Amino acid sequence: MKTNFGQRLPLLLKSALLLGSSLMLAGQAGAAEAYTERALRNYDTYCVQCHGINRNGRGINSRDMSVQPRDHSDAKGMGDIPNEEIFRVIKEGGLAVNKSVLMPAWGNVMNDEEIRELVAYLRFVCKCGSTN
Repeated sequence: MKTNFGQRLPLLLKSALLLGSSLMLAGQAGAAEAYTERALRNYDTYCVQCHGINRNGRGINSRDMSVQPRDHSDAKGMGDIPNEEIFRVIKEGGLAVNKSVLMPAWGNVMNDEEIRELVAYLRFVCKCGSTN
């Protein structure tokens, strides 16, 4: 069977361009996913025991707590809290913002960038946007 490479060249070039564009977009999506992936991983590692897998304040530890953990899925409750306060409570613990002593400080575990990512992730969870 005889094929004419010259006739197939435009099709091959189009395919290569489409593949290259797809890979570039996939790389950009991967970078965005890595950002949320680290915040998600940190939440699942440090927060889920109290705040729950549904982010609703009903984690496995919550039933034995005298002060119930915040419901991160509550748009109204979370929407009223400034980003700086969320950042501070994660970094320095509940007492830093006159809240529960049961909320530990994570500033020695996560760096400021990771905490900022977690704040952004919490805004995503509550669907309440950014409060400055």
